[in-house]
Amino acid sequence: MIFTFVWAGWEGIAHDSKVLKEVAFNPTSGFPFPPTPDKYYLCDDAYTNTRGFMAPYHNTRYWLADFRRNRALTKEEKFNQAHAQLRNIIERAYGVLKARFPILKRMAPYPFPLQRDIVIACVTVYKFIKKYDIQDDLFTNFEQNTIVNPNVGGGGSEGQNIQDIEWGSEAVEYMTTLRDQIATQLLSNNSC
Repeated sequence: MIFTFVWAGWEGIAHDSKVLKEVAFNPTSGFPFPPTPDKYYLCDDAYTNTRGFMAPYHNTRYWLADFRRNRALTKEEKFNQAHAQLRNIIERAYGVLKARFPILKRMAPYPFPLQRDIVIACVTVYKFIKKYDIQDDLFTNFEQNTIVNPNVGGGGSEGQNIQDIEWGSEAVEYMTTLRDQIATQLLSNNSC
């Protein structure tokens, strides 16, 4: 539940994939691409399923609440359920951040550069508390929580840069094949 990268300066209504493209193609952003081609970020279905970014299956049940009513049956549903469970950690991190700093839910009408700095400062304090394992009720409560909020984005690790990420049809096909392999393995593991 530690943020590894912050790119502040877009309005909250900006589409996540548009922000990612700006960050990815900006050589000064310092965006931490996955360290090797076989590593990837879990992302929501607003993103392209391509090398470095694994999205869930489209038009298939995804939210954890959907699986509480009826268990996952197909390989695509099994994959989406596992994907949602992993992304839930990201959702909880945003939950703690917004609970600790209510100003992030409704930013005061400060000048835009100051608003950007407030976001960065809040994430920095959040990360300090988490990194140094300071006893904190918000982290404890959210770590035990399994509620998913679909309106967030996520973390990272150090490694590649934009030139190493493939965006074309071969990269999409690679990631789709990898996702299918993972989904098939999940289905066969649960069939035993």
